[in-house]
Amino acid sequence: MGKRNVHIFCGAGMGKTSAALGKGLREAGAGKSVIVIQFLKEKQAGNVEEFFKRLEPEIRLFRFEKFPENYESLTDREKEEENLNIKNGLNFARKVMMTEECDVLILDEILGLTDREIVTIEDLRRLIDMASENIELYLTGNCRCEELWPYVNEVTELMTPYRAAPEER
Repeated sequence: MGKRNVHIFCGAGMGKTSAALGKGLREAGAGKSVIVIQFLKEKQAGNVEEFFKRLEPEIRLFRFEKFPENYESLTDREKEEENLNIKNGLNFARKVMMTEECDVLILDEILGLTDREIVTIEDLRRLIDMASENIELYLTGNCRCEELWPYVNEVTELMTPYRAAPEER
């Protein structure tokens, strides 16, 4: 087995998704195929899915959650159903990696699934182990998941920006 290319963008700061998507855009510009799977991503103003359709076939976006509400506001029953949808997304990611369906796979907000106990660190480690030298893998999320760091090539932690007090400016 050759060298895996696995990267984590984590931390409380903003820009993790933007950084991973930027890497994906650069690779798509170089003729590579990109799949983005988003987990627990809130619906945003505007139609992100419609924009991504314009980037196909080079970049394809998948979301498996069905409820438009924020995960935290769902009832326990709805969360159970959503957890199954999320696990379907994780199974799809495994299939993509096994079949090497793309050159770049971005699993956006997947690290946050560990905080909610939808997946375990061990689940993510097994996913990383599946990465071949033919797929660039990006994982993003607020959770640092330091237990995964020994298994990846690069970790970028984004922090909340320091804001000086008015008297310090």
